Amino acid sequence: MDSLTQAVLGAALQGSVLGRIQGRRSLLYGAALGTLPDLDVVIRYADPVSQMTYHRGFSHSVFVLTALALLLAWLVERIGRRRWPHKGYTLPRLFLAFWLVLVTHPILDAFTVYGTQLFWPLHSIPESWAAVFIIDPLYTVPLLAAVAYAGIRGMAGRAIPLLTAALLFSTAYLGFGLAGRMAAEQRFELALEHRGIAITELRAVPIAFNSLVWRVLAKTPDGDYYEGVSSWFDREPPEMQRQPLNLALAKALQGEPLHERLRWFTGDWLRYDVVGDALVVSDLRMGIPGNYTFRFDMAHRDGQGRWAAVTPSLWLGAGAGSMLNAHDLALIWRRILEQQPPLPLAAWSDKYLGQGADAH
Repeated sequence: MDSLTQAVLGAALQGSVLGRIQGRRSLLYGAALGTLPDLDVVIRYADPVSQMTYHRGFSHSVFVLTALALLLAWLVERIGRRRWPHKGYTLPRLFLAFWLVLVTHPILDAFTVYGTQLFWPLHSIPESWAAVFIIDPLYTVPLLAAVAYAGIRGMAGRAIPLLTAALLFSTAYLGFGLAGRMAAEQRFELALEHRGIAITELRAVPIAFNSLVWRVLAKTPDGDYYEGVSSWFDREPPEMQRQPLNLALAKALQGEPLHERLRWFTGDWLRYDVVGDALVVSDLRMGIPGNYTFRFDMAHRDGQGRWAAVTPSLWLGAGAGSMLNAHDLALIWRRILEQQPPLPLAAWSDKYLGQGADAH
């Protein structure tokens, strides 16, 4: 999730556990500690594939953060015993506060689609539960309001119960998101079954700042995929389109370490396109239909048609800002309640993937 959300979550948690001891400072300490795992972004890597796949790695490991929480609790307890003996600092209470603030950061990240290596250094596929979008006001605003109230009014009176209520609401909202994902997947799978279409993998991901409308992806046994959109309020089957993964193009990258790492990180939800003399690899999990957030130029073709892998670069037009097209977002938000007219899926694919792309 975004840094503001992680900060207010950390502030609410530390305020709830240590607010009566630390007062308003607990909110500041919790906000700072809650954003600590994201300091891995200061590490610069040689290419955007490494930047993407090493983010949310060791700094988001529950093993590393549990050890850090224990160390911090031990240090604060020792210092507190000497300098503030009347405060009532105890090792179990400090550990609980620091552990909750630190560990909930990667757990919340795992509820997005990006991918979080919760169990680093184990080499399991990053956790990607896809229950909420990376920025969701309905999750963040109640926590922000509760923290602001506590910061203004102090930690006495209603502050801690209000923080606790906001935390309970935010947790329930994550459950709502998971339920929405499962419902969208079920609707899409039933629609495919009615058409007699066999699939091998299926997953839904939230679209653009809410958990009400979902983009659903389904792979077919012959190397294509269906992509469609489904809302909580649908009364008709979701609109969808069939698209090629172009898996034959992946042979040009066979054995390339960064390509293999990208396959691992994304769970192999990748599409390959030839655009001019470039081989563009797209992570299908993030974005809107046809407009994918993470696209990488990973190989070039010479005059004889031979492919050579290159140091990956972010494809022109890709990146987090690619999804912030006001016109497209307006259509998506309208789609939450209205299925007609259907979203222009084919037009988006032509527009963003490029009509001149050769697919082989």
